[in-house]
This record gives sequence, structure tokens and C-alpha cells, in this order.
Amino acid sequence: MGTPLWHDFGMPKAPDAGWRTIAAATACALAALTGCATPGAAAPTLADDDRPLLVATFTVIADLAREVAGDAARVESLTRPGVEVHDYEPTPGDLVRTEGADLVVTNGMGIDDWLLTLVERADAPHVVLSEVVEPIPIETGHYAGNPNAHAWVSPAEGARYVEALRVAMGDLMPAERAAIDDRAAAVTAQLEGLGERLREGVAALPAAHRVLVSCEGAFSYLARDAGLAEASLWPVNAGGQGTPQSIAEVAAVVEATGVPTVFCESTTHPGTQQQIARNAGVRFDGSLHVDSLSAPDGPAPSYLALLEHDIDAILEGLGG
Repeated sequence: MGTPLWHDFGMPKAPDAGWRTIAAATACALAALTGCATPGAAAPTLADDDRPLLVATFTVIADLAREVAGDAARVESLTRPGVEVHDYEPTPGDLVRTEGADLVVTNGMGIDDWLLTLVERADAPHVVLSEVVEPIPIETGHYAGNPNAHAWVSPAEGARYVEALRVAMGDLMPAERAAIDDRAAAVTAQLEGLGERLREGVAALPAAHRVLVSCEGAFSYLARDAGLAEASLWPVNAGGQGTPQSIAEVAAVVEATGVPTVFCESTTHPGTQQQIARNAGVRFDGSLHVDSLSAPDGPAPSYLALLEHDIDAILEGLGG
């Protein structure tokens, strides 16, 4: 096969964010943060909250950091729920928040390299969660040989992220180390349970249906750990619809395997995959969450809920 194959990809672009423009606008952002009070009223401030500030690049890892930190720290995400992280362009406000952080948390492996210039300006420690991961390389296309960035989609790799956060937060807040350790252990136990559910569910599927067909190649770590093959329309969520070759190859996989459902991620364009599903007479599920949490009333308001939702959707969809 060509681009989709039975493996994975997932290296994002690092867009030109215009750092000179951001730096020049920082003063404006600071003014905006302090200029919202009415005359005679005290300006709103975070000065009364003396907890350490942890800044994470996107909502998924911010929520995981929040689970480990508990109430010991403030955790903020630079992106909002539903925002595509690959092509995100930092704002002046992001620069302000990053420079004020006590710990900066990024995924690494290219997906949030847009923050690197901001990190260089900050005095805070910086933890790159994917440094604890054995990367799966992208096999074809422009980013061939680069690592797939989506390790957190696997519960097993998510547990490694938790360990990296546990160590970094314990170093930052030694007085809270015991409580941080306890919370990390609790999250790890939940991740292990989700991983066991995934493996048992996949093992119960018909062998021909153990193929995850998605829009973006974002599930390599999950597929590897669960015993799934995979096929995708494109390696990187860059707004494309797939090449004619990749579309034909994914359609051929669907026909050959008879998988009952094909999937798309919630932040991608689903049109091509929907057409493949219609042509093959199979179901389409565009609800998978990868790069972003949902709104609080959505299916993936937290990292653990995201994994549970995706696992349930995949097992139900492939179960026929």
C-alpha cells in the first residue's frame, strides 16, 4: 500500500507563527489583561492564588496534568476545547501566560513545536511528555521517518505521561510529593483498566474486523497495543481529504476486510470518509477525539473520558 498502509503516521507541521508580531503585541495583551475593570473597582487578579502555574499546550495534556496536580497547582491549556492543535498559532496572551508559568508541559514529537520559541523566553522548567515514549515512525509521505506524535491516545503510553508528570510536579512542589504520587497512581490504575478493556474487546472481534480505518493516522500506539491493524486517508491532520491513491487504498481495505464501521476524528474534515462509507455500505463514525477534549457537556470532557469514549466507539463500531 501507499500512504495509508496498515500502520501509521502523524507528524504535524510547525507553522510560521510570526514571533516578532507576537512579541510586539505582548504589551497590548498585558494591557488587555489588566484593563477590564470599571473605574473605581478593583481589577480582577490572580495574585491571591499563590499556587504554582502549570501551562500546557493543548487541552488533552492539560487535563492529564490537572489530574496529577489536583488542587496543588493551577493548570491552564493554551488551546481551547475543539481547537485543532497541529496548526495552532500562538497569541500574545499565550506568550504572557507562558512567561508567567512555573512549569511548561508539552507533548513534543513535533505536534506543538509552535511553543518552542515561547518556552525559550520562559524561565520555567519544561517537561516534554513524549520523551518517555518509544516512538512509532511515520512510514510514508513528506514526514516519513519522523515520529508519530499521538502517543497519548494509547492508555499504556498515557500511563508513561503520568509518570513524567509525577516526577516533574514532585520536583516543582516537593511538599506535595506524596499527594501527587497518590493521584498519579490512581490515574495509572484507571488507564490500566481502560487498556485491559480495549485488549479484551479487540480479542473478541472477528479477525477480519480488527482493522481501524480512520481519517488521520493518529491511532498507531493504540492499534499496536490493542492488536489492531490500521488504515488512514492521510498521515497528518492538515486539512486535506487524502490523495486519490490513499482514497483508493482505504476503500480497498474496507472492501477486502468487510469492517462494519469507518471512523474520523472530531477535528477533521469527514467528507471523503463519509463517501467511502456510503460506497461500501458501512457505517461512519466521526466522533473520535484525539487532539482536543470536547466541551464539558460533550463525550470527551476529560482525558480519561476521551479514552473511554474512543475505546467504546471503536469496539462498538468494529463489533458490527
